[in-house]
Amino acid sequence: MDISIYFEPVTESLFDETPVTTHPRLGQTLIINRAGNDFPDLTGVQIAIIGVVDDRSAVNNQGCASGADEVRHYLYKLYPGAWSGIMVDLGNIRQGHTINDTYFALAATLESLIANKVFPIVIGGGQDMTFAMYSAYAHLQKIINMVVVDPMFDLGESSDELNSQTYLSRIIMQQPNYLFNFTNLGYQTYYVDQQALDLMKKLLFDTYRLGTLHGNLPDTEPLVRNADLLSFDIGAIRAADAPGNANATPNGFSGDEACRIVRYAAMSDKLSAIGFFELNPLFDRNGLTAHLVAEMVWYVLEGFNNRKNDFPVADSDTFIRYIVPTKNFDDGIVFIKSRKTDRWWMEVVCGPENREKYASHYIVPCTYNDYQTACDNEIPDRWWQMYQKLM
Repeated sequence: MDISIYFEPVTESLFDETPVTTHPRLGQTLIINRAGNDFPDLTGVQIAIIGVVDDRSAVNNQGCASGADEVRHYLYKLYPGAWSGIMVDLGNIRQGHTINDTYFALAATLESLIANKVFPIVIGGGQDMTFAMYSAYAHLQKIINMVVVDPMFDLGESSDELNSQTYLSRIIMQQPNYLFNFTNLGYQTYYVDQQALDLMKKLLFDTYRLGTLHGNLPDTEPLVRNADLLSFDIGAIRAADAPGNANATPNGFSGDEACRIVRYAAMSDKLSAIGFFELNPLFDRNGLTAHLVAEMVWYVLEGFNNRKNDFPVADSDTFIRYIVPTKNFDDGIVFIKSRKTDRWWMEVVCGPENREKYASHYIVPCTYNDYQTACDNEIPDRWWQMYQKLM
């Protein structure tokens, strides 16, 4: 598929702002789609940055269409780490005649990239673009886990049109459906009605309050390690650290916490796409939010380049398997520990048919604390919830 038809080159003025130094910065090391040049060759490419310049369905946040170039302004000036592999910036998805045209272009682009094992980083526009990202997996008929960092659930009403506050309902209602599990990180209870919480529980989705995660941020690592797709609403970061959002609120993750979360996610071999949405330069203060998102993207690049290829596989001596007997399961719960990274997984009991259908889902990331819980003859909540989904 020729995806170049969907793109316009990166704004040329950004290159005038990027200093040329003895030690190259990202603006000099990225292969960038520039006016007058051929569209980047994707052969051998590992990571592709994509801008979205459409905010027509961003509720109360018009102006976020210009977020991608504002992030590039700071991103291009950062120094790369000790990274290998080819990284490209494909430019911005052209705004379609209708918002649905933009969704189609983004979904088609991501479908092509993911199928060819290129990791896309999407920046800009409203969080309704998460629906287009999900659509790429649906076209590939790939069952996924999705993690969203957001102060609310974006369910809206079933009759509402698709926008940044209803996209999740549309994803859930899609048939056939390829969403295996949904995880929300950092919701704030006063923005969520009880019916929405009840629905999440009924669907066996995972939801974690901001206050629960604030003092235990490492607990987010196994949650994001399980994601195929991660969508980050900049409104989930407190206004003091990220004022560039018309819906910014006093509480939220700190800038440091946001960087750590996306680095955790990018280090996972399973994650195949990530998006940053709702950055609105009209409300930013001295470029603070754009600068933060640029650093978050940097941490994604850092995490990706530190992947250890340690997702559990059968008959590998790089993993240690522990079988913990429990009173509820005679065969016990199987725990798997990586010798490379000391990371933990649990193997959830399911039938042969489900093992084939959900091959990348019945082995669930967990923590050492989950192992200790099982040793105390208690079933970890994480294991039990996944068991219910697989039965």
